Amino acid sequence: MRIGGLASGMDTESIIKDLMNAERIPLTKITQKKQTLQWQLDSYRAVNRKVKEFSDNTFNNMILSTKFNAKITESSAPNDVSIKNKNSTSDFSGTIKIEQLAKNSTMQSDVIAAGAGKPATTTMADLGITGTTLKISAIDENGVMQDKDITIASTDKISDVMDRITKQTGVNAFYDAKSGQIALSTKNGGNNGANGPSEIVVTSTGDVANKLGLEGKTVATANKGQNAIYTVNGLRMESSKNTVDVNGFEFTLKAANKTDINFSTKPDTDAVFDNIVKFVDDYNKLMDELNGLVREKTNRDFKPLSAEEKEAMSDKEVELWEEKAKSGLLKNDPVISGMVSQMRSALMGSVKDQGSLKDIGIATPGGQYAWQKDGKLVVDEKKLKEAINADPDKVQKMFAQTGAATTPGSTTGEQGFAVRLRAIAESSYKDIHKRAGDTGSTEESFTLGRNLKGINKQMDKFQDRLKVVEARYWKQFNAMENAIQRANAQSANLMNALGGGA
Repeated sequence: MRIGGLASGMDTESIIKDLMNAERIPLTKITQKKQTLQWQLDSYRAVNRKVKEFSDNTFNNMILSTKFNAKITESSAPNDVSIKNKNSTSDFSGTIKIEQLAKNSTMQSDVIAAGAGKPATTTMADLGITGTTLKISAIDENGVMQDKDITIASTDKISDVMDRITKQTGVNAFYDAKSGQIALSTKNGGNNGANGPSEIVVTSTGDVANKLGLEGKTVATANKGQNAIYTVNGLRMESSKNTVDVNGFEFTLKAANKTDINFSTKPDTDAVFDNIVKFVDDYNKLMDELNGLVREKTNRDFKPLSAEEKEAMSDKEVELWEEKAKSGLLKNDPVISGMVSQMRSALMGSVKDQGSLKDIGIATPGGQYAWQKDGKLVVDEKKLKEAINADPDKVQKMFAQTGAATTPGSTTGEQGFAVRLRAIAESSYKDIHKRAGDTGSTEESFTLGRNLKGINKQMDKFQDRLKVVEARYWKQFNAMENAIQRANAQSANLMNALGGGA
């Protein structure tokens, strides 16, 4: 605790505080610089999140072929069979005849040892079970019997054992307390043919199977599994499942009507159209945001506020002030400006053997000058749908075709437009990451982080310097107070001496 001005009558503390405020002006500027860098860092990272999102969406929706393979399927008996495209790029038509559906094997136990009416909470000890292992053999998806051992504890409840069988073996199991019986059904349809006598076989150590009513039980003939049998365009096939893949299409067999069902597929023009329009919208939105950032006005009169300045303002005033202070942080940024320019150029010209965007109804409004201004695209819906209907594979390649990158200065390249844009987005993302990192990056790993670290060191040194300066001020004022005290003491002694002489 410092008290000054006892001799001089001066408000030493206020004077030194004012002097220190003047000394802190450089530190305030450094603090403002740090805050500006932090805002710039946040802005870069926000841009990178949007660029990464655009890159991922472009890859998933425009480069992967699944989005362009949407098909409309038609069947003369949709209640008997449904069809959807999985990975085919071409259309498929013909007839399918379903002779029988795949069926799972089922088996029921005898009444458990304790009799009907026992709840599922009955333990193995309550059933008198002394064995420790239950073996379940069941048919797998390839029609081969697979063995699985289930460990049994005396404290296990019937519900525990049912749950364990379902999770660990090739059968689903449930217990009906009212009848006191267990029901088993294979997870895979079909039969094992000559591989064994049944599609479910239960054995055990000791008396486990016996006490659970499963000893010696077999799948009844009426409950045996069977394969689906179907004929597509004259080719007879079998499957252990009712969902089968044929020529890149998924057929779900629903009823065995044993008659020819006509089916056909064609491109889903609306789905492909919507996908391309979304891509154009995403591109335009990104261009709007990036152009807005590099052209945003910089308000040099609005500096970051100090803590004292914020205290003197309302929350709304602080919000409005900082909104203006953050404006123009990325104005004319070379990485972002370069990305915008490259993306505009990437959509010009054509793709080798496939054509240009203009050929399918995608162009820039207002001609060349509008293109140079903001690079946004517009879609001629009628022309785009006509192009999709005429040759959907060509439209897909126009966006997703791979190959050598476009040679600088050339208007034709092997790469599709979506491939070009994604390459630019990925490259720009890496450049911005080098400058701004991400949430988990260390300060030393990116440029702005190293700058912030340097500013923090500079602030620490300045804080230490301010402490020294403040201590010096106090020392100087204390010296002045001591001098005044000595002068006052000498004056008093002189007055006393003169008075005494009189």
